[in-house]
Amino acid sequence: MQRRQAGFTLIELISVIVILGILSAFAIPRFANLEVQARQASAEGLGGAMRSALALVHAVWLANGGSGTTVTMENQAINVDTNGYPSSATELANALTVNPVGNGYSLSGSAFSPDGATAPASCKAEFVAGNPPTINVVTTDCN
Repeated sequence: MQRRQAGFTLIELISVIVILGILSAFAIPRFANLEVQARQASAEGLGGAMRSALALVHAVWLANGGSGTTVTMENQAINVDTNGYPSSATELANALTVNPVGNGYSLSGSAFSPDGATAPASCKAEFVAGNPPTINVVTTDCN
């Protein structure tokens, strides 16, 4: 009685390796692009949160009579300018209750950038002082 051998031939194994190589060649660039899109969405989302925080601080200031240099939100004192808006990006961060350390964002000057962005100046949500202040979101280079 002859024993029948079971298993894969060398050609079958090489075919599978070639197919996996071709599939990975297409999957890796797509994965890298998803990372860029995630950073862009993160910057856009933070910009929206910053705009909401500006409006909330101003609304609390108006509700308190439209005077004073501080507003209290969530037991956090926020310094405001003469128009009732946060006086700086740091004060806005206090209103957001965002600690930029360890939460996926870095605060540099008046701009928040998602961690991992290779060009933070081109991937940011920036506080621009004014009456009212504005938030500029830049997502041109979120690699």
